[in-house]
Amino acid sequence: MTSSVVGVWRARNVLRFLVRRDLALKYQRSAMGYLWSLIEPIGIGLIYYFVFIVVIGRGGQLEELLPPEMYILYLMAGIFSYMWTSGVLSEATGALTGQKNLITTMNVPREVFPVGRVIARSAEFLAGIPILIGIALLVGTSIGWSLLVLPLAILVQGIFLIGIALLLSSLNVMMQDIERFMRMISRLVFYSSPILYPLAMVKDALPEWAFILYQINPLVGIIELHHAAWFPEMFPSWPLLAACIGGSLFTLGVGWLVFRRLEPAVLKEL
Repeated sequence: MTSSVVGVWRARNVLRFLVRRDLALKYQRSAMGYLWSLIEPIGIGLIYYFVFIVVIGRGGQLEELLPPEMYILYLMAGIFSYMWTSGVLSEATGALTGQKNLITTMNVPREVFPVGRVIARSAEFLAGIPILIGIALLVGTSIGWSLLVLPLAILVQGIFLIGIALLLSSLNVMMQDIERFMRMISRLVFYSSPILYPLAMVKDALPEWAFILYQINPLVGIIELHHAAWFPEMFPSWPLLAACIGGSLFTLGVGWLVFRRLEPAVLKEL
């Protein structure tokens, strides 16, 4: 695995080119360009804020845990993180099949193609951080040392998503049905992660054994790290943090192993 990391690093100029090309192609016919990467999550956040606070809220458990003015920040922090994940899930499947000519003609580690998709989507996430800062200032949240948690959240999520991208991109060449499942998987990820609801509500709703299983999902800890950057009291417990980091590293290891094992067959198929 170390040799693969070194190979990707040596091909960083190619990786930079792929990221810029992906972003340029995605928005080349859009009048608003990169603003769409901000408008979509903001629109989704406002819709869910209206549903869960304006329509359903009215003094329920959600309002007890998060005042309405703070819920919008909680919601947007989770949605921006989710949009990064969703983007990788939808685009990683085509990271190899959509770039056949480059893969078969360029002498670079093939890992750069799925990794490039992860980095390109991370650029859209990073563009949303000023929006989150603006919301925090607007609702009166004090911005302090807790923001130092954000780089950790980004690092762990990046590790997890690179593993997912390596896994999906290689498997999709061999079994293209995987691409058809991604929309459903993306929805499951959204509703099974603490984006719309605080983790405390899940703990109250599930038996202890089910709550432990729920926390095995690395995205639960990742989303909580993103929340902790703005709400220090939500910093994950040490077992959840360990499960989050360990699960992300495990996903990266599995993704890399599957990618390397399938690489000869993938090149033959392409």
